[in-house]
Amino acid sequence: MPKPTNQDMQQETVNGSSHKKPKSDKRKAAKTRAAKRKAVKTKAVKRTVNQIATVPMSASSKSAKKKSAKRHATKDKSAQTKQSKPAKKFNKSLYEAELERLQLELVKMQEWVKHAGLKVVVIFEGRDAAGKGGVIKRIADCLNPRGCRIVALGKPTGREKSQWYFQRYVSQLPAAGEMVLFDRSWYNRAGVERVMGFCTHTEYAEFMRTCPEFEHMLQRSGIILIKYWFSVSDREQEQRFKARIDDPTKRWKLSPMDLEARARWVEYSKAKDDMFAMTDTTQSPWYVVDADDKRRARLNCISHLLSLIPYEDLPYEPIVLPKRQRAINYERPPKDTQRMVPPLY
Repeated sequence: MPKPTNQDMQQETVNGSSHKKPKSDKRKAAKTRAAKRKAVKTKAVKRTVNQIATVPMSASSKSAKKKSAKRHATKDKSAQTKQSKPAKKFNKSLYEAELERLQLELVKMQEWVKHAGLKVVVIFEGRDAAGKGGVIKRIADCLNPRGCRIVALGKPTGREKSQWYFQRYVSQLPAAGEMVLFDRSWYNRAGVERVMGFCTHTEYAEFMRTCPEFEHMLQRSGIILIKYWFSVSDREQEQRFKARIDDPTKRWKLSPMDLEARARWVEYSKAKDDMFAMTDTTQSPWYVVDADDKRRARLNCISHLLSLIPYEDLPYEPIVLPKRQRAINYERPPKDTQRMVPPLY
């Protein structure tokens, strides 16, 4: 068989290659197929959009906004309701049990104050009807009145007005082994006297300048000075004022000055803020008591007071009751010879 020549091989290669598609044609076909697929997808998307757009976009967006606004309004309303809703009152039986426990601790503290010769001054300030008197009463109820005094000074006399402002308060300070509870104090000048115009601006400025120095002087002399501010909300104060108006046994607590102070609520707020700015020092700080709930305020204040005065539980000496003296040539006079109180009950 004759061998193929080079010319025959070249011709065969050319003929075989003529059956294969060039690369450029393949690329064009691929691009055409891709374009068709894209066109189909675009048409489908347009059809879907047209179906969805049967409701105008403006109306749908408005309804969505309304729903969103309604949800937010509901949330805000519920949040406001929670905030405005007064906290549940402290359980009475639990309050009485805890108060009894704290009063027992107060007795121990007073015994230690007497034993160690401490001098304690506690100042109670705050809005009218904030509950200062109630806390003072619960503290003093269980204590020996000879070692724990309540000081509630009235309007200064003409002579006292001519004295150094702090002079009438200095005479009330404790000796060794005593506690003094001030139901309002020298801070009258920073509050009621400033707002009501009972002192000049010069007198007020001098008080604000010298008050921190005066208190530091008391502390350097060995006095333990504790200051409480009872904070009450506008709503709670109004409820307490109405209760006092309706109760004949409490009407005496409402003075014309109290009513005028309520009418000047904001001015008193500003005066209190200025007072804190000048007299709330690291050595003699103010402690604020949230007093909207009277029971909680009393327990919190007494508990905090006990934490500020270091005391120890002194050993209890048992008391033996002696026998009663027998009658020796003594005969009790008959009751009809005395003016007896009528037994109405």
